[in-house]
Amino acid sequence: MPLNVRSIAVSIAVVCFFGLSLVGWFSGLSPFTCCKRALLGAVCAYIAGTWAVKAVNAILMNALVTNKMNQEEEQGSADEDRENF
Repeated sequence: MPLNVRSIAVSIAVVCFFGLSLVGWFSGLSPFTCCKRALLGAVCAYIAGTWAVKAVNAILMNALVTNKMNQEEEQGSADEDRENF
């Protein structure tokens, strides 16, 4: 079952936005500068999160397909063994 890309990427972006905002605030930057930097960081985090979740989905789907093919192959060889006896 593939993961929901958009919701996970948005969650990563929101956490990144607030994290970068707090870092900027504690650094003594102006609120406008904090907001700009946090927004750019959130956009980058959204893009990176989207790519990461898509990669994980591709790996999971490949594993599921491989597992299903192996199960069918084992079942087919078991059926052939029964026919030989």
